[in-house]
Amino acid sequence: MTSEQTKRKLLLEVDVFSRRGTDPVAAFLHRLTQKHDVADSVFLVDAGGYLTALSCHDLSGRLDYRIRNHIEKWFQTVTMRIDRFHSFWRGSQSSAKQRLRRFRHHYNHERPNQALDGRTPAEVIQN
Repeated sequence: MTSEQTKRKLLLEVDVFSRRGTDPVAAFLHRLTQKHDVADSVFLVDAGGYLTALSCHDLSGRLDYRIRNHIEKWFQTVTMRIDRFHSFWRGSQSSAKQRLRRFRHHYNHERPNQALDGRTPAEVIQN
């Protein structure tokens, strides 16, 4: 996302797919663009295939290795939480998606963020 969106640390969407590739990314981006205005956003990605999916939706992406460590740390946190979730989850795919929506709400509205001086991303947007 753009620098302003990055400062807010708002998690717009989260999803999990059973396979990798540009098709799941394109489906995710389609849903994202239906719900949010991301036309002026720049997406930070880790591989060229994602750039292809972004360009199919007229979105901008770039590989930025200067801030990759921050992004990788965030993905490690999300992956750790998904792994914990996956180790005991026996529900359906739709209930897993519901759980991810709850995680996004918790992340944006309930979880204090150290980088935001203990505020949530939603609190930063409201001020």
